[in-house]
Formats: sequence, C-alpha cells, structure tokens
Amino acid sequence: MPRFSANLSMLFNEYDFLDRFEAAARAGFKGVEYLGAYDHFPEEVAARLTKNGLTQVLFNVPSGDWAGGERGIAILPGRVEEFQAGVDKAITYAKALGCGQVNCLAGIAPAGASREELEKVFVENLKFAADKLGEAGVRLLIEPINTRDIPGFFLTGTQQALDLIEKVGSQNLYLQYDIYHMQIMEGDLARTIEANLDCIAHIQLADNPGRHEPGTGEINYPFLYDFIDRLGYSGWIGAEYKPKDGTEAGLGWLRELAAKDSAAA
Repeated sequence: MPRFSANLSMLFNEYDFLDRFEAAARAGFKGVEYLGAYDHFPEEVAARLTKNGLTQVLFNVPSGDWAGGERGIAILPGRVEEFQAGVDKAITYAKALGCGQVNCLAGIAPAGASREELEKVFVENLKFAADKLGEAGVRLLIEPINTRDIPGFFLTGTQQALDLIEKVGSQNLYLQYDIYHMQIMEGDLARTIEANLDCIAHIQLADNPGRHEPGTGEINYPFLYDFIDRLGYSGWIGAEYKPKDGTEAGLGWLRELAAKDSAAA
C-alpha cells in the first residue's frame, strides 16, 4: 500500500490550520503537506508535527500573492530577488520541519510575454534553487498543472518538465507528478509514471472531474495503487483534493485501503 499524506491546504478545512494536523493523524494519515505554512512560525508548526507523530512530506517555495491570483513567480523576470529570498525562507522552514523536499510552482505567463524569455528566467531560478536547496539537503521539485484550473500556467506537461530538468542540469531537480492535472492534460497515466519513475519524487491525486476524492470520477485508482506498488515507488502520494461532502465523510477510500492492507498482512 502506498504511503499517503494529507494536503492540509485542501483537506480538513473544517478546522483552523494548526488543528488540521491532529485531524489528519486521527484519520490515519502519517504524513502531511500543504502550499505553505509561512503565516506561522516554523517552531509552531514543528510542534504540531511532533505532537501528532506526523512526517512533513512537502510544501511549496513561496509563490507570490496567492490571494491575489498569483500561482508562482519563478518565471517572472522582475521577481528574481523575491524568488531567491523565498528559497532561503523555504530552507529555514524545511530545516525546522525536517522536510526533505519542496515544490516550486512556475507561475502564470503574463499576457504577451515571450515564452523563451520566461523559460530562460525559470531555468536560471531553478539552477539557483536546486543548488541552494541541495546544500541544505532538500530536494527541489517542479509540477506541471492543467490549464483548465489555472489558465495560462506556464508548466503544463510531463515532457516539458523533463526538458526543463535536462536544461537545468542539476542532480537535485525532480518531477512532482499530479495524477489529476496530468489526466486532464495528457492521460496515459500508468505508462508515464512507469517511464519516469526515476525522476518522480512525489505523486499527488484527486479524481476527475471535480477534483474530489478517489472513487468519485473516471480515474481507476485501485489499479493505479497496485501498479505504483509493483513499480516499487518509495515516495509519498499526496491527497490533494476537494472533499465532496466534508473531509471525514470522504475518507472511505483510505479506510478501504487500510483494511485491505491489514488483511494482507
């Protein structure tokens, strides 16, 4: 059975952020992830992890003005200093939380901007971040995202991400593969995961359509769980979905997997 982490930016929103850690542990999750906890002191978050026996699996490098609609600044020419400062901040939190990897969102391409120029900025930023994070013992990930949910997002496919990783040329840059986003953009999920397993450091899930919990849409998750297990994937799978009728009510998929795992033991 794969290891699942609860994305606290989407799950357990019935609780205040710091109370979501206990709710996740109570529901059976062993790890957590989220966009970021930068509104809280790192020591404060670390205490919640320790209290609830949770592993900090992943969070994002600061991604600009999220409330204002920004979804990353790594491609933006005028924001390089801000991006670099964000990398330093992410390192501070990663060390405090014992987190071994962070994700970098590319951002939304400004209207009329040259994609070649945006990619050049992105590559240089990724080189900087991969080196700095590598020195701190933290892996850097990049994530393709569908343009239905985030119109204009710069990084939208697996091959584009792989090409960027090659251009950066760092041993500390990996792929975050989100099953939901890639089902929308390209499909062919199992083959793509298998072909790129060595480069995939983290997987995320949600069903499609609706971005709800597994079992509510078209994706054959029971097949994928078994398939990913057979491949020998050793990372985490982040539950990053919008609960259809409340978080606890939608966790039947996790309870079924736990029961199956117990029966097989």
